[in-house]
Order: sequence, then C-alpha cells, then structure tokens
Amino acid sequence: MDEILFAIIRTVVSILLLMVSSLWFGKQINAHINLYNFALSITIGSFIANMGFDTNLKFFPMLLSFLTLIFIYFAFSFISSKNRMIRKWLSGHPTVIMEKGKILDGNMKKIRYTLDDLNQQLRELGIFDIIEVEFAILEVSGKLSVLKKTKYQNITKQDINPTIRNNDVLIPKELIMNGTLITKNFNDHYSNSWLIDQLTLRKIGLKDVQYAVISSTGHLFIDLYDDHLDSPIDIE
Repeated sequence: MDEILFAIIRTVVSILLLMVSSLWFGKQINAHINLYNFALSITIGSFIANMGFDTNLKFFPMLLSFLTLIFIYFAFSFISSKNRMIRKWLSGHPTVIMEKGKILDGNMKKIRYTLDDLNQQLRELGIFDIIEVEFAILEVSGKLSVLKKTKYQNITKQDINPTIRNNDVLIPKELIMNGTLITKNFNDHYSNSWLIDQLTLRKIGLKDVQYAVISSTGHLFIDLYDDHLDSPIDIE
C-alpha cells in the first residue's frame, strides 16, 4: 500500500514540476524550434516520465538532476541573450537556399538538402512554380521562408495607391543587434559612417539603439532600448 501511495505522490509531483517548468520556458522552446531546444524538450520528458513512473529509480536524486538541467538551461539562455556568437552556436543559423531566383547548390550540399525537399516545402507554402521565388531561406527550425518576386507578390494598399516605388527586392540586412554593430553586413552604400549619419539625423546615439535593419525595400528601421511608451501592451 505504501508503495502505491508513494508512486501516486511522485507522479503528482512530477506532473506539477512539468507544468511549472513549461510555464517558465514553454514559449521559449516553442518559439525557437532548433536542435538544442528539441533535445532539451525530449530530455525533460524523459526525466518527468522516470520520476513519475519508474519506482526502481530513487526520486530525490532524479529531482536534483532535473533541477540541475533547468538551471543549466536558464544559464545558457542568459549567456546567449548577451552574446550573439554563443546564441548562433546554440541555435544555429539559417541557410540561404535561393538568391535572386538562383538555386544555391553549394549551400544545399552543406546541409544535405535536396531539390525534392525544396519543391515539397514550396508546395506546402502554396508555391507550385519555382520561377516565382526570389529568395528562399531554410530556418533553423527546418521551415522554409520564401520571398516572392515582385510581380508574383500579393497586391497591397501601396500598390493600389503608390507613393514610393522600389522594385528591387533584397534580403534585410541587420546593422545593429542588441546594441552591437554587425560589421559583416556593411558595404560601400550601407557603411558605418552612413549609419552614424542616419542616427545623427534622427538625434539618436549608437548606445541607444537595440536593433537596426535595412528592410527588403531599402529602408532603415531602428528600434531603441527606450520605446517611450507610457503604457505598453502586456499580453501573455
């Protein structure tokens, strides 16, 4: 009888631990589906299953190991949020599959990605003719992101009542991320001095910028650390 009661108690405790830990970092794992988070979710599931149902294993050593795993995850999350290189190492980085309508065979070979994979994922996105694609990027989650050529894109309000026309389609270039300059994305046109001039025109200091990116239409988007919002929307 005692063994049955203990099995019930450890199962209840394990489920509660799973619910609490899911509330802590469930959104983080779901929003950033990569190999690291995939392996973590499987490991957490294994821990909870063994803690709850395998009475041959001692509960408290398993609990200590589970809490250690959670601590390591949060430590890595904190470190990666402060360092972009570590974040790329943990999460990986996307791979460009098509650029300006051209299939990049070299990039596909590096990740063992085939033309059948490309065509399948394009069909899943409702694209049956590859000629429509300007850029295709394979995300770390395994999903394919596609930017169509201008003439195949859906009509927008700007098309109906155009004020600014820009037919050149580009991949957005990140110039600043988390306050750090992404120097490899600078070129002769979008140079360091050009960016400083743009910030000066807007009366913004470099230290105030959290994120700056050149959009696909060639416009500069800037986001500051201080959003100057009196009551920002907070929805969980």
